[in-house]
Amino acid sequence: MKNFKINHREVQSYDVLELSGELDAHTASQLENSLKNLIDQEKHQIIVNCEDLDYIASAGLGVFMAYIEDVRSLGGDIKLTNMNEKVYNVFDLLGFPTLYDILQHESEAIEKFENDETE
Repeated sequence: MKNFKINHREVQSYDVLELSGELDAHTASQLENSLKNLIDQEKHQIIVNCEDLDYIASAGLGVFMAYIEDVRSLGGDIKLTNMNEKVYNVFDLLGFPTLYDILQHESEAIEKFENDETE
């Protein structure tokens, strides 16, 4: 089994979570804790970089579903970036692209956040 890891870094005023490995029922709680911690610290502009994410199961998707409302009700958002085709297809199957900003690159997510703020 591949290990799942989350790396947290800050870019300007945004929090980036880099996911790597496999996000499934066993590892979903790690993502849950990371998102909860950010929300508790009143950090609501979250970018999830999926560049090194090899696999996502429905449990992983459920975590995003659980927290997006919280984050948006606080005036923030979760934007997803750098997905490989396999991972994107899972999101796409469940209609995620209509609910979330899914962008090619992290820089585009930052740009979108900045545009959202000026509107």
